[in-house]
Amino acid sequence: MTSLYATLLSFGICLAATPLVRAFAHRAGWIDRPKADRWHKKPTALMGGIAIFAGVAASLFWTTDLTIAALFTPLHISSFAPSSPQHAHFTGTVLLLGICLVFVLGLVDDLLHIKPQTKLLGQILVASIVTYYGFRLNWTSSLTLDTMLTLVWIVGITNALNLLDNMDGLCAGVAFVAAFVLGLLLMGIEPHLALYAFVLCGALGAFLIFNFNPASIFMGDSGSLVIGFYLSFLALAYSGLAAPPAGDFARMAVVVLVMMVPIFDTTLVTTIRLLSGRRASVGGKDHTSHRLVLIGLSEKRAMLFLCGVGAFSGLSAWFVSSSDSFTSPAVIVPVAVSVLLFGIYLAQLRVYPEKEFGVLRDKTFTPVLMELTHKRQLLLVSLDFGLIAFSYYLSYRLRFSGGQFALHFGVFLQSLPAIIACKLAAYFLMGVYRGIWSFLSFNDIWVYIKASVLGSLLSVAVVTYLYRFEDFSKGIFFIDWMIATAFLLGTRGSFRLFRDVMGRGGISGEKVILYGAGRGGEILLREVVNNRSLGIKPVAMVDDDPLKAGKRLQGLTVHPAEQMQALAEKTGAVGIVLTFREANPGAMERARQICRSQGLFLRRLCVKLDEVELSRRAEAKGPAK
Repeated sequence: MTSLYATLLSFGICLAATPLVRAFAHRAGWIDRPKADRWHKKPTALMGGIAIFAGVAASLFWTTDLTIAALFTPLHISSFAPSSPQHAHFTGTVLLLGICLVFVLGLVDDLLHIKPQTKLLGQILVASIVTYYGFRLNWTSSLTLDTMLTLVWIVGITNALNLLDNMDGLCAGVAFVAAFVLGLLLMGIEPHLALYAFVLCGALGAFLIFNFNPASIFMGDSGSLVIGFYLSFLALAYSGLAAPPAGDFARMAVVVLVMMVPIFDTTLVTTIRLLSGRRASVGGKDHTSHRLVLIGLSEKRAMLFLCGVGAFSGLSAWFVSSSDSFTSPAVIVPVAVSVLLFGIYLAQLRVYPEKEFGVLRDKTFTPVLMELTHKRQLLLVSLDFGLIAFSYYLSYRLRFSGGQFALHFGVFLQSLPAIIACKLAAYFLMGVYRGIWSFLSFNDIWVYIKASVLGSLLSVAVVTYLYRFEDFSKGIFFIDWMIATAFLLGTRGSFRLFRDVMGRGGISGEKVILYGAGRGGEILLREVVNNRSLGIKPVAMVDDDPLKAGKRLQGLTVHPAEQMQALAEKTGAVGIVLTFREANPGAMERARQICRSQGLFLRRLCVKLDEVELSRRAEAKGPAK
């Protein structure tokens, strides 16, 4: 019940304090006005972090028996038995001290706009206080290295949540999900520590009422820094106490999975800003959330999508925390691959002007990001290397359970290099790496299937030759073929899928109705997705064939031609585009009448090859050989 009361207390205080802070912010002039490098479009009150801090600080003070004065005595986290009330109260006291110091730092930054290096120095000092009291990640046996990693973790996550505060409700929503997951993880270790996580959930839940899109108040650094430090400390507490079945690697994986969204966003933004010649500390519209809006999501959907990613990643963390070392890779590897592919997709979006998109400004050098683009096949080979090994491992996990897998693990390790070599060779021979990954076609799918079959046949042949197929299961290779084929098609298909979704979501221009759902309509839709210079946005499609009514072509619903006038009025279309080469007189006349009555333009799809005039200098050299 203490947990419930503490959560309700933080919720109630933040709920009551937020409108008061908002009103005072308007009077005091604490307003964040729209800027070129900021996302919001209207002046919005700042200092919402005061309400968040008030909620969590009051609840922590109420639930923690130790006082701040106790911290000035020579106490250390190792002075208390793990999972004891004294241990939990000492942890809560250090947490309370830390958020107080970080809150002051953030408040000063909100009011005076201190330099980034000054803010970083303050964060390092607070992190040093935490490590002074004995809190460490326990990721390595070296105390020196582990202490340095702890400092980097606290400062990194604190800044990651600060950077994530770039869209209405995003930082509070993602942090709410992470805090809730940490509460569930800590519940099985030390319930009183889980209480601290739910206290943060209460305050964030109340603040989201005012911060959800459209936000009436922003938290500012006084809120985002407190939230970041709070979450980093909770993850630190879990990592210091947890003993998952999978060992130290799982301990690291769990906290990284819980913080996946802020870690991913910070890594993506920092990397691209540095490669594009910008300072990482300068704001911009290049965050993960902004890129999701760029591909067509609304602000609300982008925020909810990232919260959903955080929830899925948190669920994966919970699974890893309770799994053994043989099972946890079955979750960690797919999540890691998905995050990698997602990062590649978003990194391809052009947010900055093209002339600024490269670290090396000298014309004698190729821009870094363009150079990486030309080496995609190298990335695919590396990706396939890992997925081939993982599919073979997963096939053993599915074929043998419990102790049986341990008995066959030696056979798996012994044959793994041969399997990887055979499959990579088959992929290369069948031309898997000669295709253009963004233009997947049925012919490419057939090539991938044949490559996967050849790889499995070669694997069976090599295993038979080297090991006489002793201690091997025939089912292993069938399961491995299905998984490897799914990975091969899934990775390549995801590139095409994302390209199409990204293209459709970002279409803008004059709204038009397409007349004709045949091959011409499909060609035009593809061209619209890939050629923004056309300046049109298809909003509906009609066709004379009644059998096509209700069907979908490239995501656009086909309507009967008789509904063309009603669709024009409903959708606000400004024109009609004919997608067929030759039309019957009735169809042409219908389109003309509608355009005359509604004041719409009428155009026709035309594909032609233009002659290019050769220069005299080229002609003087004679025909090309």
